Amino acid sequence: MRMSELADGCNLTLSGMTRVVSRLEKQGFVQRVQCAEDLRGWNAALTDDGLARLREAWPAHLASVRRHVLDNLAGHDLTQLTAGLRRITQTL
Repeated sequence: MRMSELADGCNLTLSGMTRVVSRLEKQGFVQRVQCAEDLRGWNAALTDDGLARLREAWPAHLASVRRHVLDNLAGHDLTQLTAGLRRITQTL
């Protein structure tokens, strides 16, 4: 993903995203690749090690979301959350 789009999606400044990607790059989870459409831009690409780490972290992340968010909602609240998330995904 293009660095500027990634920064926007994470609600970070471009310099903040650059620092995050630099740390991930040092750990071997991400690499920077020159943007094919615009040779001035850079994309952050997940490496095979990055994908493996993401897959490893996913179960703990989902359990945390369930524990901190979903387990605290019931009935009408959960229905409203579901409807709101559907509206958000439709705009993406």
